[in-house]
Amino acid sequence: MFSNELKMFRRLGFRHFLLQILNFTSVIASGLMLWKGLGLILNTESPIVVVLSGSMEPAFYRGDLLFLTNPPGQRYHTGDITVYRIPGAEIPIVHRVLETRDVFILFDNSTENPIIKNRLAKLKLPPGEHQLMLTKGDNNHVDDIDLYQGLEWLDRRHIIGKVRGFLPYIGYVTIAMNDFPQLKYALLGGLGLLAVIQRE
Repeated sequence: MFSNELKMFRRLGFRHFLLQILNFTSVIASGLMLWKGLGLILNTESPIVVVLSGSMEPAFYRGDLLFLTNPPGQRYHTGDITVYRIPGAEIPIVHRVLETRDVFILFDNSTENPIIKNRLAKLKLPPGEHQLMLTKGDNNHVDDIDLYQGLEWLDRRHIIGKVRGFLPYIGYVTIAMNDFPQLKYALLGGLGLLAVIQRE
């Protein structure tokens, strides 16, 4: 099946093979640097995410590609669509802010309102002013408290970013590669092989 490619590889030699590996590695490194640079500029660990479920329909559908920003001084408002991740959870969640609450944590780790002190204990917030959020999927009947793994509110540190734009259905490639790992390995292997055996 690959007899012509193998003949061409033997003809080009080992030095050319190493050069192609170096070129392929530089393309991968450039992509990673672009991703990390974009993340630094937009102040988010993941500037682009894919919608994996139907919990935000009809706003977003499975496979939509979302673009995020998270400016440090930005406040979130009711109705904003955010992407958040709970510590220990692997997959981020795209849901809408249902309610916000401002609290001020004193230096003795109490709050101005002692009634909610116990409710905030699990968040382990440092002293200062904090904005807490409660979220919900547009297509869900209840809020996300059950998803928070024992927390009653989200803090700013849980937020990956706010949705600023999207491209419909583009992310289905990512979903297919996650659902079928063999497809991902075949695609990466094929790209690597093409990069190694091409002449230029």
